[in-house]
Amino acid sequence: MTANNNTQTALPNPTAKKVLLASPRGYCAGVDRAVIAVEKALDHYGAPVYVRKEIVHNKHVVTSLEKRGAIFVDEVDVVPEGSVLVFSAHGVSPAVVAAAQARNLNTIDATCPLVTKVHREVQRFANEDYDILLIGHEGHEEVEGTAGEAPDHVQLIDGAESIATAKIRDPKKVVWLSQTTLSVDETMQTVLKLREKYPTLQNPPSDDICYATQNRQVAIKKVGASSDLVIVVGSANSSNTVRLVEVALEAGAKAAYRVDFASEIQDAWFADVSTVGVSSGASVPEELVDEVLEYLANRGYGDVETVLTAEEDVQFSLPKELRKELKAAGEDTSNKQKRN
Repeated sequence: MTANNNTQTALPNPTAKKVLLASPRGYCAGVDRAVIAVEKALDHYGAPVYVRKEIVHNKHVVTSLEKRGAIFVDEVDVVPEGSVLVFSAHGVSPAVVAAAQARNLNTIDATCPLVTKVHREVQRFANEDYDILLIGHEGHEEVEGTAGEAPDHVQLIDGAESIATAKIRDPKKVVWLSQTTLSVDETMQTVLKLREKYPTLQNPPSDDICYATQNRQVAIKKVGASSDLVIVVGSANSSNTVRLVEVALEAGAKAAYRVDFASEIQDAWFADVSTVGVSSGASVPEELVDEVLEYLANRGYGDVETVLTAEEDVQFSLPKELRKELKAAGEDTSNKQKRN
């Protein structure tokens, strides 16, 4: 007797639910350094430790540090004289540094070294009497700090109107610089428009947009191109987070949303969605991404595929002022901290 074999090979299910998890994502080296600096300052000096502006643009991080005794202030004039004050990762202008010195504050400069690099570029070109066209977002702390290095030489470029109104004195001495957290593609489009007006416009000595911003945008492009829905974890005032949402949509994602927490995800987003892309801004701790993945798993999106586009091994040492104090006290000066 010949057996009748009705077994059929299973075909892939095109509607199977899955998650594409972007990598790199989350904390960059500059953010990690800044957050650890505040944590170690609290351990060493005790509460309160004052921080000018948000140390990084993330609600969860700020709230967590407030619970430990950090006090976030908008300006240094409200900080009691002689107190410990941390400058945020976004950097400050020389005027802010001078105001802190005038109040005899014990300052810790947690400015991201990549932002500091742009500050030094401004100083250099201003000393050479260049007109500096700074591409960035008006009102952003990083832009205010960078422009404050040489306000007489810097013109902010934020949209078509600012390009039209920009004026230079010598076409042989004009250079563009940029905020570190912008969209790479959008920035280069702005540069092309500027160069139409100023053909002799010079480029920065090195790329101003930070490696982490670029890496996260490359990863979200790949994820977005294959996703019905993209969820980016991060706060509304985080420039690089907002850019990730925009880049995902430009890459082909059918929908993309930003959330601070998994609790903000809406059921209506999942109609006809089989593939969900997930990433997070450069100031977002991984625990918030884990909560989103848990939420998605509970909705049936438990199959998680990591989309890796770059490896990151960059580390920055703690601010020199803090390192000196910790070393003198025999305390750990590494940029590592136990996370709760």
